[in-house]
Amino acid sequence: MTPKKESPETQYELYKKELKAIINLNHKLVKLANSINWKFFEEEFEATYSEKGRPGISTRLMVGLHYLKYGCDLSDEEVLEQWVENPYWQYFCGMKFFEHKIPIDSSSLTRWRKRIGESGAEKMLEETLETGLRTKVIKKKELEKVNVDTTVQTKEIRFPTDARLYNRMREKLVKAAGEAGIELRQTYVRVGKKALFQQQNYARASQYNRAKRQTKKLKTYLGRVVRDIKRKTTQEDKNIKQLIKLSEKLLKQKRESKNKIYSIHEPKVECIARGKTTKKYEFGNKVGIITSAKSNWITGAKAFFSNPYDGHTLKDNIKQSEKITGIKIKQATCDKGYRGHNYDGKAEIIITDGRKKRISKAVKKWMKRRNAIEPIIGHQKAGHRLERNKLKGQLGDSINIIMSACGFNIKKLTRVFWALIQMWLKMIYNNNFQLTLN
Repeated sequence: MTPKKESPETQYELYKKELKAIINLNHKLVKLANSINWKFFEEEFEATYSEKGRPGISTRLMVGLHYLKYGCDLSDEEVLEQWVENPYWQYFCGMKFFEHKIPIDSSSLTRWRKRIGESGAEKMLEETLETGLRTKVIKKKELEKVNVDTTVQTKEIRFPTDARLYNRMREKLVKAAGEAGIELRQTYVRVGKKALFQQQNYARASQYNRAKRQTKKLKTYLGRVVRDIKRKTTQEDKNIKQLIKLSEKLLKQKRESKNKIYSIHEPKVECIARGKTTKKYEFGNKVGIITSAKSNWITGAKAFFSNPYDGHTLKDNIKQSEKITGIKIKQATCDKGYRGHNYDGKAEIIITDGRKKRISKAVKKWMKRRNAIEPIIGHQKAGHRLERNKLKGQLGDSINIIMSACGFNIKKLTRVFWALIQMWLKMIYNNNFQLTLN
């Protein structure tokens, strides 16, 4: 069911103090909360609820918690813990009175994200920009010229090694077999743990032949467990069938194989070569980001899978940005990685190239301005949960990058509102000072 509407005041609530009476109404979060169109989310997300069942959780509460989570780089549990302590956060999420208990379980945030999906996350990004346009912080013309770049959204996984993958896969199979009531001839729990420990020690000591022998042992243990389960499985267990399929793929893969498995709990993770001395390879997925060229607002953020060429992401990136903002892009500035792009629209595509001599001053200006997108990506990774994506699966990848963009825009909006409040207070102080002099 859809969330309940606000109920009339009860007798108990007559003795409670409203949040408005205990907070500063000129605070940046209060100003921002009053500027966002919360009814927009209720109308957009109403279709995601079923007609039957218990009433859903307040849409404003869920949207507000996600804005705060990604704006302040917090986990689901941490954002709820801090929400209880912070009256401004409670006001931002639509609470009338100060609450002393956590309103929901952290798992509710996970289920809500799955419900709204990628399209719902795009609506949240759209409202951050609409709020800026409504309050005249952003001008429409600023969104017509953009910068485009790609980066890697790394997944929350350990660095993959063959030995660790074999051992982890065997552990998963043994656990699933125990839950299904399958009695294995041998689980290799003790010897598997010992072999992994020795392999890591030998590899650290650069004794690679010995490390290789231990890796081969772990592969043998996994193969024996797989064959044992296949012999003893009578009923079709979906979980075991999926794990066996994954195990067989892992056992067959070699160094030069394509679509390799790099994580057991996230088998769709890709290895992306970065070509940088600090990080030669990263494990996750490629994402495209679009920002306004002049004022650095994120107008588009999209996840891509199967590691496409940068130029082949441009068309979808621009399409998403135009859908979110409702404004046609007239100029997009990209780096040399976008040569041979697939975009065939009306927007002018500028590829930065310092070797070209016959370039107008205006084009040179926008080429230099393209570099402004690099620190934005850095801020997203450092402070808005782009560096280690903890959301599950490809849907989690798609939602996380958009929510990270929402967090960046919300943080930027709060800074703008804070600056406006400071200017307003300064003007009042100056006027009062002049009156005292007169």
